Amino acid sequence: MDNKSILDQTITSRQTKEAFHPDTIELLNVLFNKLSDRERDVLERRFGLFMNKKETLEKIGQAHKLTRERIRQIEVASIKKIKQLEDLNKNISGLKKTIIQLLEEHGGLMEKEYMFDNLVNMSADLGKTKNKEDADIHRNHFNFLISKLLPAEFEEIKKSKYFKDSFKLKYQSLDHLESLTEELLGKIKQAKKILLTDELINLTKESDNYKNNEEKFKIPNKMDVSKILNNALFSENVDLINNNKIVYSLLKAARDIEQNKFGHWGIRDWREIKPKTINDKIYLILKNNNKPMHFTEIAKKINQTGFDKKQANAATVHNELILDSKYILVGRGLYGLRDWGYREGTVADVVEAILMSSDKPLSRDEIIAKVLEQRDVKKATINLALVDKKKFEQLSNGKYQLKNVK
Repeated sequence: MDNKSILDQTITSRQTKEAFHPDTIELLNVLFNKLSDRERDVLERRFGLFMNKKETLEKIGQAHKLTRERIRQIEVASIKKIKQLEDLNKNISGLKKTIIQLLEEHGGLMEKEYMFDNLVNMSADLGKTKNKEDADIHRNHFNFLISKLLPAEFEEIKKSKYFKDSFKLKYQSLDHLESLTEELLGKIKQAKKILLTDELINLTKESDNYKNNEEKFKIPNKMDVSKILNNALFSENVDLINNNKIVYSLLKAARDIEQNKFGHWGIRDWREIKPKTINDKIYLILKNNNKPMHFTEIAKKINQTGFDKKQANAATVHNELILDSKYILVGRGLYGLRDWGYREGTVADVVEAILMSSDKPLSRDEIIAKVLEQRDVKKATINLALVDKKKFEQLSNGKYQLKNVK
């Protein structure tokens, strides 16, 4: 693949700016101008072009009082009519060049949704995409235009052994990307742990397949992907990603590699990547919060995170926390992870364990400080526990030790 992009070779700086901001609404209006009202309505409903939800042939047929087969025929004929427009190439040339540029900078391959994210962001720069519904409609625009009107330049990848549903440049060989994906999967499995984006990019660049094909990863870097990397739950190193677009795009496209809601990468069926149960979700929420949480707050956070469409309720979360030994009650309704060093039992039990593990008596302040690392309780509660003379003995210097310690 030539390192100098097609867009750089064929258009001026003014045209580049225009191509980088595809106005799909205006473009579709121009292309649909030659269609009848019925033809236009069928395409709009079928592909969700001016509404978020795509409709079935049967539902569209009911609206027009036609059979689903007749609607299918109208769909096919309408797309054919658009393809036969004399000025079609002129109208779609800017979009085509933008997509070619985008794919080239990402190594000729992009996972479908990631590519749509980038294209929608370009449209959003014009101020025309203001909310999620508008963004989803724009995604439908790009999907229709690319899959139905631009098949000569782009190839849609489905049911690949290596990649999720994606688009590629037709002339782009994927052999080196397939080999790299296979090697990277082996490295992640060998690591047996989740990885941050920078760790995974560095791991990829250390692989044999990357080093053997390093020239293919040196592509002109003109498009900024930073705006689509904003995430409420985690932040990414946007400079690193912008400078390694092909590697990052490969990670997004790899079928068996996935990034979880907190920015960590791993094998897609790992529970820390794709939680399968409410317990998995609780664990991920606590682990990434990195401090104890109230069970109602955990339930709320699960629903805000949106692992799937299932809603968590506080009672179910509380039951899971009570029944699983990896969670420790550290305060009234507050739970932490055993992995953090928390111990089970009452405050007195915690004090006892602290003194048992100490090689010398401890002062009241030292005990209180250590207990507060384990429990979210008032100091008065700790002082009350120390009054238990069956367990604890206060020495003449005011320090405490376990009863009957010699």
